[in-house]
Amino acid sequence: MRIKKHLPQNFKAFLRSILVTPLYTLITFFNRLHDNTRSYTANKLSMRYCLLLFIFSTNMALGQAGSVTVEGKKMGYTSYGLETRKPNTPVLVFEAGLGSGGGSYELLFPALSQKTAGIAYDRNGLGGSEPDTTIKSDGDVARRLHALLKELKVQPPYLLVGHSLGGPFIRLFTALYPNEVAGLLFIDPTDFMLTEKEDEQIKTISNSAMGYRKLIATMFKRDSEDTTNSIGTRNEMKRLRKIGYFEEYTSLAPLPDIPVTVLMSYNRYIEKQEEELGKELKINMMPWFAEMNRLRIDHFADMIKNNHNSSVILLPRYSHGIHHQDPALASTVILDLYNRILAQKK
Repeated sequence: MRIKKHLPQNFKAFLRSILVTPLYTLITFFNRLHDNTRSYTANKLSMRYCLLLFIFSTNMALGQAGSVTVEGKKMGYTSYGLETRKPNTPVLVFEAGLGSGGGSYELLFPALSQKTAGIAYDRNGLGGSEPDTTIKSDGDVARRLHALLKELKVQPPYLLVGHSLGGPFIRLFTALYPNEVAGLLFIDPTDFMLTEKEDEQIKTISNSAMGYRKLIATMFKRDSEDTTNSIGTRNEMKRLRKIGYFEEYTSLAPLPDIPVTVLMSYNRYIEKQEEELGKELKINMMPWFAEMNRLRIDHFADMIKNNHNSSVILLPRYSHGIHHQDPALASTVILDLYNRILAQKK
């Protein structure tokens, strides 16, 4: 196992206190300013401060970054607090969205590292992880994550955090290892429960040429052939194209009675690129999104209907990247979920 250490822990804590935390506050402010005004000036300011915070937080707020060989392939990861983690307390395990590495969560680490331990990793072919053609299904993705945790001796219980496509992945991980998962946080998750009939309903109600399932298949094909995307991103999309629309998820056992929080962007702004895509593919974006989100809310509410200390939280006008737009909110929700798990254990 090879681990790169960035800075001594006490020195990092000092730098975090004088640099990272103020910048962390700034990004939340400027992102909210952008969302409230949607002006050109606010957008430029938000982007500048996002860049500043990314530079500082990436280099100063993390604990340890490294790589390890798992089943013959190198896997990259970043962790914090594992050495000081108290026995039997949950460890945060972060699963990123489509084509993203574990670094997409780094913005949350300054706040979370004060009270929790966590690990974010790069899936097959992304970030610091080597491509692996033996990864053919979502189940393979979950099993490889489990093998990584075992190799690094990161013992359960796990509090899994999944954004976008990472949402289905953490649901499948829980089905495979139900006794090892203590809680789940879904951040604007992909709706893996959407049926063909419901997809046709989206198409009909919005008077569009296609529903979500056909759109995602179209985008996977297009982006998997786009050479401007990284090889890892293209390979992930090719894999997803081959396996169909979440067929592995159709007969999952109900969730164990663990705390679950689902954060969903709701009634969000339609971005310019989405408007252009809608015109190209003949999708009426406003009613299309409205019906898709109505179904998604119903699905996730039904998924947690028997879970105590669980909730679906709707965030009007938030973007898909909730944890990037408002890292303070995302961190607060994660810590609240963490505390609920601890209280349930007493």
